[in-house]
Amino acid sequence: MKGASKVDEVLEAFNVMIEDWNMMQQTSGDVGAEWAERFEKHFYEFSKQLKDWINLLQPRPMTLEEIENLPEMKKMLEILPEPLHLNLIIELEEIIEDIETHRYD
Repeated sequence: MKGASKVDEVLEAFNVMIEDWNMMQQTSGDVGAEWAERFEKHFYEFSKQLKDWINLLQPRPMTLEEIENLPEMKKMLEILPEPLHLNLIIELEEIIEDIETHRYD
């Protein structure tokens, strides 16, 4: 089942991103900056995996509420640190509206 293996990739990317966030919170200076860069990179990799997974779902969720009610998404939202909720909501809205955001380093 294609969607099932894709959700595993999403969850793996989510866990890496959360680990980076936690390390970023525990460090400062140059080390903190390195973790911040790593976090940002992995946040956007997670977002891409999330978009790919959502677009594979049948039927594809068409609203933020439908996505938030997916069991896997509920788990992620429970774990997600509060400061990241808005960032994730913005990513989800872009997925729903099929907006392609280009990011530059």
